[in-house]
Parts: sequence; C-alpha cells; structure tokens
Amino acid sequence: MTSSRTILLVTAFVCFLLIAAALYLQHVLDLLPCPLCVIQRYLFLAVAIGCVIGAFNQPKVGASIGLVAAIGGLGVVGKHLYILAHPGLSCGIDPMETMLNKIPTATYLPWLFQADGLCENATDGILGLSIPQWSAVWFAILTATMLWVLVRRRT
Repeated sequence: MTSSRTILLVTAFVCFLLIAAALYLQHVLDLLPCPLCVIQRYLFLAVAIGCVIGAFNQPKVGASIGLVAAIGGLGVVGKHLYILAHPGLSCGIDPMETMLNKIPTATYLPWLFQADGLCENATDGILGLSIPQWSAVWFAILTATMLWVLVRRRT
C-alpha cells in the first residue's frame, strides 16, 4: 500500500505541474491571468507547500494545510465560474486586482503572480472544459486526496 509520504509528494508535484501549465497558458498562449486566476495559483502553491510539509514532517498537519487550501480553491473557482455564467459580472480592474498586484509576491514575481486579465475572458476551452472548470476539477481531486490522507489509518 502507498504511504502518505508518497501520496503527498505526488500531490505536491501535480500542484507544481498545474502552476507550470498556468505559466504556459500565460506566457506562451498569451492568456493573461485575472485576479481570481492568480488567487487560485496561490492556493495551488499552498496545497503543494502543505504536502511537502506533510511529506517530511507530520502527514496529518500537511494534509490539513492542503485541505484548507484546496477548499479555499473550490470557493474561489466557484466564484470564477459564477462570473462566467453571468456575463454582466466582472472582477476586472477593481480594488482586488490593485491590492493583489501590490503584495510582495506579485511585486517580486510579476511573471507568476501579477493579475492583468479579466475574469470573463477565461472561456478558452481545453478538451471541452474552460480553464476555471479544469481548476475546479483539480481542486476537487486535491480536496478528496487530502481528505483521504487525513482519514486513512496508515501514515
């Protein structure tokens, strides 16, 4: 049977791959991230960090951090999907974007954390799903994985 450490390391690797995919979409395909996309990047990173902490320390603590971040991601992507379903709404140039772009991570790593796009523009599809829909799928998988690590008896 697979150990919690292996599951957590694989999950962290998947989160880093998802962030790499977002960077590919941004820098190669010129799809600018909106504020909600950037927040989702932070939450994927938080899941990954929680998993790494859990893999090398206490699996339950790391899985708990990852679970909180994954549930937060479901909430953020839910708002993003709501905006896409209601075309009159936007999270475009608003105080959230301004605040998000002024925090230190966005200032020092703008290529990763700067929000320049509009939420309603995230409709480009990949294999039949929009980018936020894929994000929702992955946050659901990550939530289930973190719950599984937390409830299983074996560490």
